[in-house]
Amino acid sequence: MQQLKQTNPQSDASNKTAFYSRDFLLEHATSILAFYNPRVIDQTGGYYQNFFDNGEYFDDKFRQLVSSTRIIVNYALAGLVYQDNDYLKMAKHGLDYVEQVHWQQEQQSYAWTLNNHQAEDMTQQAYGYAFVLLAYAAAKKSGIICTNDELLNVYELLEQRFWQPEFGLYADEISADGVLSDYRGQNANMHLCEAMIAAYEATSEPQFLKRAKTIAENIALRQADLTDGLVWEHYTTNFLPDWEYNKNDPKNLYRPWGFQPGHQTEWCKLLLMLNRHDPQPWLVERAKSLFDRAYTTAWDHEHGGLIYGFDPQGNCCDDDKYFWVQAESFAAAAMLYQVTDESQYLEHYNALWQYSWQHMVDHKHGAWFRVLKNDNSKYNDQKSAAGAKCDYHTLGACFEVLRVLGDTYLDTPSK
Repeated sequence: MQQLKQTNPQSDASNKTAFYSRDFLLEHATSILAFYNPRVIDQTGGYYQNFFDNGEYFDDKFRQLVSSTRIIVNYALAGLVYQDNDYLKMAKHGLDYVEQVHWQQEQQSYAWTLNNHQAEDMTQQAYGYAFVLLAYAAAKKSGIICTNDELLNVYELLEQRFWQPEFGLYADEISADGVLSDYRGQNANMHLCEAMIAAYEATSEPQFLKRAKTIAENIALRQADLTDGLVWEHYTTNFLPDWEYNKNDPKNLYRPWGFQPGHQTEWCKLLLMLNRHDPQPWLVERAKSLFDRAYTTAWDHEHGGLIYGFDPQGNCCDDDKYFWVQAESFAAAAMLYQVTDESQYLEHYNALWQYSWQHMVDHKHGAWFRVLKNDNSKYNDQKSAAGAKCDYHTLGACFEVLRVLGDTYLDTPSK
């Protein structure tokens, strides 16, 4: 595996583009992977998912589908970027576990959580299926699998269980006894859009791109236009904005109340990814609007970084600093700079990196801290947790900026 010494781009204060550098991003991504290598591998199956800052495990028998699949993505794409077969073997190790342990043959569905390799929670989440599809796309792109069959099978499961053609969007959750929840949300649809784009890039199957475009138009245009041009998180069964859902729980891990700046910028990124494949003016216009409004409203001028959430009036409702918000936003800023050539997006990219380098990156042990208080102090010494963090966002953001800078490893399937 690649082992590179991480340089300090802040050592030359006059270099305004030190973070906007292929060498820096490759080195930094390697340093993130180094935190997980090789301790992430459980020789009895799958990946360890819960780590303290120093790399020690906690709750080492617990697994969640999102982390199981996201770590596959990490290593499959790293194998492509670095042309490293050891990373691909680590990805294959995780894919085997998803297929043999998370997948429950009798129920024909995926275990949402496992404990000691046994199914614990059999709730079916569209959000989880999104990352199964994304994992298969990364596996196909990197040559771990050789056919499109697995991706098409997941697409059909989504079609049968979650797709709601009257709204052009996916429902969210089916209980263990088969009851579809009334909850509707944008988050699962956002990650399904991401997975569909990746599946199209891995297979060239047009149905994946068509579905990604449908989701994007319906969330980032139709639904956002119901809520002043920003993407709201929660909806009723008829996909009308639900302004009250989790209003008293703005820190909910998966369904927080309020506008999420990180999701505005993540949608910016997805719209610009779609624009690569099918350029349309609205994609760039809405991407800019989402990013600009999120950055302007959520940037913390006192302590730096983007806060987690703001209310419909633009007031902060959660001032914590999450790793993924900064990472998704620097990727979006780089993509906007590429497509618009407007200098403020490079300035935003550098500001996000300066903040993250100073506060979010763990320069002692490696990888990023998960969440910090508003003043950038730590809550605890848990670096990664099942379903909450495995540095998928940080690695993916680095790899996406590498594409902006001209790397082509991730553009087409491995031959």
